[in-house]
Amino acid sequence: QVQLVESGGGLVQAGGSLRLSCAASDTFAINTMGWFRQAPGRQRELVAAIISGGATKYLDSVKGRFTISREDAKNTINLQMNSLKPEDTAVYYCAADPRPWARSYDYWGQGTQVTVSS
Repeated sequence: QVQLVESGGGLVQAGGSLRLSCAASDTFAINTMGWFRQAPGRQRELVAAIISGGATKYLDSVKGRFTISREDAKNTINLQMNSLKPEDTAVYYCAADPRPWARSYDYWGQGTQVTVSS
């Protein structure tokens, strides 16, 4: 069982930046790691994902603003969020799965709130 713990959420003004981190208890069997978000009244959506080897993919609305990175030595992934917009406000969840480019993820963190004020 892999445990994921997110950190780094908070309140920021529009145009500002936040960095989210997700520490995994074990990444030996993990291939895909990703960040999802869910805003009130909306479906959860994949924001960014990264697989072993470093290939990444992003939600169109965050391309050029968000960067996902992976530190395997620390069992950690990060999400650098720049030029934040009020519509980025959501609970952000870290997720992980043994399969490359998984469509469903086996492991989830507890979530961290990101609030962007206008």
